[in-house]
Amino acid sequence: MFSLNPIWTMPRAGKRAVSLFFDTVFIFVSFWAAFYSRMGAIDVFWQDIEYWYVFVSVTVVTLAVFTHFGLYRAVLRYLGLQAVVTIAFGAALSALSIILFSYYFQIFLPRSVPVIYATFLVTLSGGARLFVRFLISDFLISGRTPVLIYGAGKAGRQLYQVVSQSEDYRVVAFIDDNLKKHKTTIQGVTIFRPQYISRLLGKHQVEKVFLAVPKASRNERKRIIERFSDFPIEVMTIPSLSDIVSGELKIEQLKEVAIDDLLGRDSVSPNQLLLEKNIKDKTVMVTGAGGSIGSELCRQIIKYKPSRLVLFEASEFSLYSIERELNQKAQGIEIVPIMGNVQNQKRLVNTMTSFGVETVYHAAAYKHVPLVEYNVAEGIQNNVFGTYRAACAAIEAGVSSFVLISTDKAVRPTNVMGTTKRLAELGLQALAKGYQKDHQTLFSMVRFGNVLGSSGSVIPLFKAQIAKGGPVTVTHKDIIRYFMTIPEAAQLVIQASAMAKGGDVFVLDMGEPVRISDLAKNLIHLSGLEVKDDLNPEGDIEILYTGLRPGEKLFEELLIGDSVSKTSHDRIMTAQEVSMEQVEYNQLLDDLQQAAQDYDQQALRQLMLQAPTGFVPTDGIGDLVWAQSNVNKSQTN
Repeated sequence: MFSLNPIWTMPRAGKRAVSLFFDTVFIFVSFWAAFYSRMGAIDVFWQDIEYWYVFVSVTVVTLAVFTHFGLYRAVLRYLGLQAVVTIAFGAALSALSIILFSYYFQIFLPRSVPVIYATFLVTLSGGARLFVRFLISDFLISGRTPVLIYGAGKAGRQLYQVVSQSEDYRVVAFIDDNLKKHKTTIQGVTIFRPQYISRLLGKHQVEKVFLAVPKASRNERKRIIERFSDFPIEVMTIPSLSDIVSGELKIEQLKEVAIDDLLGRDSVSPNQLLLEKNIKDKTVMVTGAGGSIGSELCRQIIKYKPSRLVLFEASEFSLYSIERELNQKAQGIEIVPIMGNVQNQKRLVNTMTSFGVETVYHAAAYKHVPLVEYNVAEGIQNNVFGTYRAACAAIEAGVSSFVLISTDKAVRPTNVMGTTKRLAELGLQALAKGYQKDHQTLFSMVRFGNVLGSSGSVIPLFKAQIAKGGPVTVTHKDIIRYFMTIPEAAQLVIQASAMAKGGDVFVLDMGEPVRISDLAKNLIHLSGLEVKDDLNPEGDIEILYTGLRPGEKLFEELLIGDSVSKTSHDRIMTAQEVSMEQVEYNQLLDDLQQAAQDYDQQALRQLMLQAPTGFVPTDGIGDLVWAQSNVNKSQTN
């Protein structure tokens, strides 16, 4: 089969020579065809040398005009209206030159010949270029990935221009919710209603969908994304509206759909007064500052201009990373990196006193359910004693506000991690109402569910598993969880703590729970892949159900009891919980400490059951060292 590739790959000078040659041919044909059309014959004119003089002169003038106006510098693949206007203008000057040269050479010229000539020249020269542009476009897009653009507004039109100039994609159709736009076109590309999605995907073998709906709310984006959830289509989105307005939209800026768009929750505008109350112009300290929650708290805190931010972290690398990041955007805020363990009360007191800490956000904790289940004593030491010692250090150092970052797993816990967090809450409640009534520290707890992108979140795990070709592991097909983005959770924590009166347990509105198996399926589909199961054995990624892990439960809860009160913030509630007296709690700590020192797992389990935590374990003792020592004993016997 004949290939046009040698022509497309010619050097620029060669292409210009070809254009000049064909334009000469077009002028020749137009010139003599004009006389033939008007007179019905050209024999007489053909034989007269004076007419040839006119033709040569007109050809030179026309090619010079075309060159002057840059027609031969134009790239044919981007040929537009400007090139057609240039050809028409050049043809008009060329027709005028026929009149002038015919007068100069004293030849007979019917008045309609210049008009007919110009019409022929525009048709031949312009039509040929448009035809070549069509061939080039067809040649260039033959290997490009077919895509749909969802949204035919201003952003969609701009995205089309960007995609059209790329070498990777070709737009086959627009999708838009506006029924008035149905079956209309944008530069030859038809706009369809969402009902046509399935037909278009099949007809054009579409592999990607670009969302161009920057003004859509998160709930609207969720609804749009769900329309593609049953198809193995990769969904990508354009950047922020500001990038579109500034004209900086580029094809490289297209990115994966944010997984939080699948939650369909629009964030509530934060209350600036609450955000600044415990932060602005104050010395703030974050424990566990290098963790996923702690680091985001730090990022949010520096936005509200504390005078100093103290980072308290046990991991050297985590501390180095967050300190380096914050120093790049601190803008005059003093960043203080302190290495230390929250179980070391003296280190905490010295740090808080030396830097005059006024607000503490306590995010340091072991939060991986299975790991704490396998290391019970360490989980208790860090989550229970670490929290209590940090709180006592805050009292001793005269800290004004101490906020515990808690979890939904503290509600009727079925695992050790959730129980330790509930025990930590009980400690702060005891301190808030205990015999130390003269201290100035205001204690509060903020309880929320899973955060997207945290070190314990399933999202990074699922994405890594999909990238490796699967399988995606889910513990149970019916397991559900509450999700929230890390920035939203951090902002709500800051606002909730500003409303504290002492011993408050704040609960964040996490929206509707999400079925993890559905989340896994959506992630697979949004990656452009198919779920492999019994109904689709030829799929790409299998979802493997591994069974509930030790201490894991199907459903998470955010409250204990029914005594819930609203606050001034739509997403924050406060709950009245069962609490302990200071003396009673101190005795519990002594008993836990003794059992931990004796490594008596049975005693630890019994103490957690007896405390008012609501602990209902679904598994036996899971401590790995304890289990192995029992195995060794049985083998010895």
